[in-house]
Amino acid sequence: MSKIRVIAFVGPSGTGKSYRAQMVASENNVNYIIDDGLLIYENNVIAGESAKKAPTKVETVKRAIFLDAEDRKKMKKAIKQYSPEAIMILGTSDDMVEKIAENLGLPKPEKTVYISEVATETEMETAKRIRTTEGKHVIPVPTFEIKKDFSGFILDPLQIFKFNGRGSQPYIAEKSIIRPTFSYLGNFTISDTVFRQIAETVAKKIQGIHRVSKTRAENSIGGTNIYMEVYVVFGYNIVEVLREYKQKVKKEIERLTAMNVQEVSVLAKGIYVPEEKK
Repeated sequence: MSKIRVIAFVGPSGTGKSYRAQMVASENNVNYIIDDGLLIYENNVIAGESAKKAPTKVETVKRAIFLDAEDRKKMKKAIKQYSPEAIMILGTSDDMVEKIAENLGLPKPEKTVYISEVATETEMETAKRIRTTEGKHVIPVPTFEIKKDFSGFILDPLQIFKFNGRGSQPYIAEKSIIRPTFSYLGNFTISDTVFRQIAETVAKKIQGIHRVSKTRAENSIGGTNIYMEVYVVFGYNIVEVLREYKQKVKKEIERLTAMNVQEVSVLAKGIYVPEEKK
């Protein structure tokens, strides 16, 4: 652990550090990033739990600096397992980065990059305004990487494509925007009625489905499990109809509610025979 090269990326909260994290890490030949409780390697979350999931700002800070013994233990184990040559640690101050390094048994930073060196005043003010008015935070990994962990959060992909200068290679990355639980905008819950209405709307667009007779949603830590019973129109291939329906229901629920749907189960409860068939 003592041989790992540590780079610090420092800036006030909400000024765009996570947005620029991968770019700054790349410029300093670093592949591993510690940001808000997560260990990230080349766009992949490989260890930790995001501090942005904490219910309060105080808990967020505690999780971010690995104050909990169990969090420290897990992160140290992951660092030893992957044996990185260098790690970039994000923090709101020099003291915060040093505290994180100390808690994880890492050396003090040998270099510090400040947000003011890579972002203009206008860019930082814009980032602060969005954080304050919309409660949005950026996590420097693609949306599919954190979707399960942030089930039920407002979550949007953010793609970045830019050139650093004439003749240089383009910088391409996908990040994720989330609204944490401690946002002043508050939490939200979703009624089973909403899932049923979405399921019924999708059913109307599939010719082989006559109607939805029952829906049930069960929430878990990883997301939501949906169970449905439907009536299939006579003459259609039941297996193909149910497969198409399951896929479209899952996609539509995730799109409209931001929930991570773990499983969709559909039972053909009966067969509907149109009048002309009768």
